[in-house]
Amino acid sequence: MQAAAYIFIHRKWKDDKSHFEDMLDYFCDIREPLQLLIFPEGTDLTENSKARSNDFAEKNGLQKYEYVLHPRTTGFTFVVDRLREGKNLDAVHDITVAYPHNIPQTERHLLQGDFPREIHFHVHRYPADTLPASKEDLQLWCHKRWEEKEERLRSFYQGEKNFSFTGQPVIPPCKSELRVLVVKFLSILYWTLFSPAMCLLVYLYSLVRWYFIITIVIFVLQERIFGGLEIIELACYRFLHKQSHSTAKKDE
Repeated sequence: MQAAAYIFIHRKWKDDKSHFEDMLDYFCDIREPLQLLIFPEGTDLTENSKARSNDFAEKNGLQKYEYVLHPRTTGFTFVVDRLREGKNLDAVHDITVAYPHNIPQTERHLLQGDFPREIHFHVHRYPADTLPASKEDLQLWCHKRWEEKEERLRSFYQGEKNFSFTGQPVIPPCKSELRVLVVKFLSILYWTLFSPAMCLLVYLYSLVRWYFIITIVIFVLQERIFGGLEIIELACYRFLHKQSHSTAKKDE
């Protein structure tokens, strides 16, 4: 996750804002294709988190939700505004996920083999030029989407357990049933063989053991000292960018 430049946060805006600024500005500067997945709710839906969400709704005169949590709009609006300023926002995709049969809540359920039998996704694309311009309007827009999510999920679970939609669904050719089945089979085969093979190599060869030990030590130290690979990557970019900028000035 560090190597993929995930944005790690402390869930305290005064601590996270500057880090968000640095990472988002970096993404805008390098102009690489960016897909940023965020969860404005901040956590998953449990009885405790729903109770906190309902307390928040009661204090602020908002609707109490049964199927979603109230979104935290500060981070969402900041991300949208920052990416728009950097001309690196094409669209916001609103994704609603539903489980018609069983909903595994913790890792314990997965270890017990309680995997979702079926998952439904509802995706609505909002082009950047259709989003509100002001921060206040963007916050209201986000709350409106969550009201729609609540109604959409209510209809899903109380109805035929299927998302209703208008228009023609588009299924990419790469998502054919045969291709998905082949990918599943190859993935299961690969990870079934890979994990015991690595354990066997560690057991048989001291060189492999040393490789794993050195790699683990390096990752632990760099995180303790610098804060993570993504911080090192950002620092290197700033240094090289500053150097190239200084060289360009000298040439002028």
